[in-house]
Amino acid sequence: MNANRQQGAFDVVVAGAGMVGATAASLLARAGFSVAVVECDEPEPFDAGQPVGLRVSAFSPGSADILSEAGAWRQVSRQRHCDFAHMVVEDREESSRVEFDAAEFAMERLGTIVENDLVQWALWQTLLAAGGVELFSPDKVDGLAFENGSVRVSLNSGKSLAARLLVGADGAESPVRKLLGIQQKYWEYAQKGVVAVVSTRSPNPGVAWQRFMDGGPLAFLPLSDGTSSIVWSRPEAEAERLLGLDDGDFLAELEQAAVGGEDHWPGAMEACGPRAAFPLSMRLSERYVARQAVLLGDAAHVMHPLAGQGVNAGLLDAAALTEVLVDARQRDVDWAAEKTLARYDRWRRSEAEVMARGVHNLRGLFMPGELGLLRRFGMGLVNRSWMAKEAFIRRAAGRNRTSPALARGAALTELLRR
Repeated sequence: MNANRQQGAFDVVVAGAGMVGATAASLLARAGFSVAVVECDEPEPFDAGQPVGLRVSAFSPGSADILSEAGAWRQVSRQRHCDFAHMVVEDREESSRVEFDAAEFAMERLGTIVENDLVQWALWQTLLAAGGVELFSPDKVDGLAFENGSVRVSLNSGKSLAARLLVGADGAESPVRKLLGIQQKYWEYAQKGVVAVVSTRSPNPGVAWQRFMDGGPLAFLPLSDGTSSIVWSRPEAEAERLLGLDDGDFLAELEQAAVGGEDHWPGAMEACGPRAAFPLSMRLSERYVARQAVLLGDAAHVMHPLAGQGVNAGLLDAAALTEVLVDARQRDVDWAAEKTLARYDRWRRSEAEVMARGVHNLRGLFMPGELGLLRRFGMGLVNRSWMAKEAFIRRAAGRNRTSPALARGAALTELLRR
């Protein structure tokens, strides 16, 4: 350990080692930055012998590439996961539907469903094995002081760390964001997402299926054993009522909501595991940068799960920050300077707000009201237009032209050679 490290000095301190924070820490360490990670809760070892967890995410191909460069995707791919190449989006009251097929866009898959706990555990193992990373856990950020172009980070344990840059990736209620005094715009939807793992008479054929209904969308995400992870957005009181039903009554209501034609999947419901519900909201920070500090993931933005882009947007943040810092260092520019960090702020705030507000407005089209004709017209237009579908898929896949290079298939070593 060098003298600077003994004095608690690092290039970067990352507050929060969830999926986004751990990815950022791993990428930055692999790019040659010395990194301290502060995390209050170490993840539990992943146990594939246990039932599938309630919290899963649909990781885009771009996110898989980012996680691969962070050193975690190989471990994830060895455990249970489910690639899907087909997605169906339906309107509840009409036959309107939009279908997306990966092969139509020369893609192997549209995404991969993985348990959050597995990704978190794989990333933690990567950090434990990484050179250039020091873990401070269990611990949390308790105070900040900026001095002479650096930041002094006080921890709850009484320790103090100095760094050129602080990365706040500590969740929607981010203590770092509050310490920085960054304000947010906040939308409460008065809804909760009911989640469960369900079995259907006909196993899920590897399709991500979503139906828009009065009160919120219902999604079935495919799991490797043919079951589905559901997310059913309902008004808060209705969500609590659904949690209180016995399994049989819950499955009967779920089947009624998902019912379709004679050959329509998902069809009959057979069994479900435990259920839970989480509140739905949208949060957008007024800025992602303050002096020598930046925000990533839910600390910067929280999105409605309608398009499943929350964690994907956070991973794009991590990749973009790495690209900006590496590029500045390669050009012999101060990588922690305000001008450098402003590039990250403009890039990611613009991209995240486009996605978040787009989902927010799309959600409005599917709420009760008199927009049914416009909704059906829009779905029909998208389904008939390859260009519209292609634009949607490229953005959802994390591979549109404004995505970070790591999400578009570039290796970290390529960034380091520029």
